[in-house]
Amino acid sequence: MIDKTNTLIVGGGQAGLAMSAHLQKCGVKHLVIEKDRIAERWRTARWDSLVMNGPAWHDRFPDKHFDNWHPDSFPNKNAVASYFETFAKQINAPIHCGVEVTNVTPSKNDDFLVKTSKGSIKARNIVAATGPFQTPIIPSIIADDRVSQIHSFNYRNPGQLDNGAVLVVGAGSSGSQIADELLRAGRKVYLSIGPHERPPRAYRGKDFVWWLGTLGKWQMRTPPIGKEHVTIAVSGAYGGKTVDFRKFAHQGMKLLGMTKTYASGVITIADDLAKNIADGDANYLGLLAEADEYIKVNNLDFPAEEGAKLIMPDPACLTSPTRQLHLEDAGIKTILWATGYMQDFSWLKVDVFDNQKKPFHKKGVAAINGIYFIGLPWLSMRGSSFIWGVWEDARYLAAHIAKHRS
Repeated sequence: MIDKTNTLIVGGGQAGLAMSAHLQKCGVKHLVIEKDRIAERWRTARWDSLVMNGPAWHDRFPDKHFDNWHPDSFPNKNAVASYFETFAKQINAPIHCGVEVTNVTPSKNDDFLVKTSKGSIKARNIVAATGPFQTPIIPSIIADDRVSQIHSFNYRNPGQLDNGAVLVVGAGSSGSQIADELLRAGRKVYLSIGPHERPPRAYRGKDFVWWLGTLGKWQMRTPPIGKEHVTIAVSGAYGGKTVDFRKFAHQGMKLLGMTKTYASGVITIADDLAKNIADGDANYLGLLAEADEYIKVNNLDFPAEEGAKLIMPDPACLTSPTRQLHLEDAGIKTILWATGYMQDFSWLKVDVFDNQKKPFHKKGVAAINGIYFIGLPWLSMRGSSFIWGVWEDARYLAAHIAKHRS
């Protein structure tokens, strides 16, 4: 491994590879450092049955299609890892795997000193491409060794869990998909649901990702006020189905409001289930209405789909919500936390972070010259953390580096 380069990219996943591709196009010398293997999170930090949440035609780099997958299909996690590995070979990315960056500090001459597990490197620019999914968050609510607790990061399949009922906390894409899988496996499932968006998987012949692009929602620069932490419940599993919590309930799943406190074997549940479901439905129906209006205004000949607007009746768990959940009485042996992740840039010793350790930046360009971020949610737009989104952000950042820092 060389001891000096213009730009050092930390992370060999989708963001790092996109950055490498665009730096090559700009003629900027660089290295990519990956502590594990290419796209390691897809290999070992996901459950066995995971597939992409977007169709193959959409969730990809413009320079490469998914081989042997129908454009409307949802490739599995192994196919995604293989996709990125093949792409790295295709562009001959200068990537070093099995090397961990432990410390980055400012050096002389406007450079940075990078210490790694295999020596030191000097670089004029540092691109943090480690993504948003670094440290799993398990809220410190339940301290009781009578029940097993696991994060979705460590979940693999239903057979991994202790026999008995499962409480899944968090109903975004991960939580809703895992809860569905557990229910299909014959488990009794309780699902704790917070605020969420619930788009249709498809409507009037077009996938929801097409609608978000057509309606300008992928290009939104900032989240709506009050929606900064609202998750999205969408799934490509089982061929791609709209996530419908009422349907889950009618199939036997017990829906709950947000998990609040715990004492003496009893979880206190917030009285917000009805509101969270109603807001999710409003989001769903609102997107259908916007799609209908777009079709009308543009005089498009798309098939009608009035049945998509029908909402199932409220299940009993919604009309008579549970406010206290007795774990023993419910037979709950496992609590699975699908509660997201914290970013971890502890290796980056520069003053570009707020008091919550989140980076200050403008479209990925930090206030300190030579520091860049990519792959983070809302980096420049709503789509920034998606495969196609990091490609667009990488194009911008590579051009910035080529102009100002090469």
